[in-house]
Amino acid sequence: MATHLDLEEQEQLDAVKRFWKRFGNLIVGLLIAVLACFSAWNGWNWWQRDQAAKAGAMFDELDRAAQARDADKAGRIFSDLKDRYGRTSFAQQGGLLSARVQAEAGQTDAAKAALEWVGANAAETEYQTIAKLRLAGLLLDAKQYEEALKQLDSATAEGFDTLVQDRRGDVLFAQGKTDEAKTAYKKAWQAMDPKIEYRRLIEAKLTSLGSPPEAASAASAGASK
Repeated sequence: MATHLDLEEQEQLDAVKRFWKRFGNLIVGLLIAVLACFSAWNGWNWWQRDQAAKAGAMFDELDRAAQARDADKAGRIFSDLKDRYGRTSFAQQGGLLSARVQAEAGQTDAAKAALEWVGANAAETEYQTIAKLRLAGLLLDAKQYEEALKQLDSATAEGFDTLVQDRRGDVLFAQGKTDEAKTAYKKAWQAMDPKIEYRRLIEAKLTSLGSPPEAASAASAGASK
């Protein structure tokens, strides 16, 4: 009986040896690959957390400069922030904040450059669109109308169409294209929630152009009866 068990154990051992000889290298390779991926994943997560923490500290410094209305310092911090941590959301927010402070200080070119960077490099389309809307406003002030319209054409984030159309109306009106401006304002007014106070400003623009939206809506309702 003992001999029978020994032979059976030997056969099992031989089978394991044959299996390991055939597949051992593959199994070891797979284990190494899995461990390497796990290590890389942990390393990547650590690197992202480290980048975010450092970028956050720089953004806090930028925010303090903005509160002090120190446009020069804000611009310097943003320059470092985008160079070191350009992929983080802090860099995108920093660009918008820096541009606001610089614009208020009359540093228009620097503000434009910051907004152009956000519009071109932000990962989220929302940040891109906000930057392009603000840049279009600066270009409008500088009477660079065609450039402003180009920015608005590429401002495509969902939920921002009303603001884009309103700003488009401003640019078209400044160009003397009154009818086109009315069309843009009407699109903005119709798309905006009536509960939002800003809608009254768009209504005032239309009224000043002799096309009050409430009157137009009443006329359309009467025609449909």
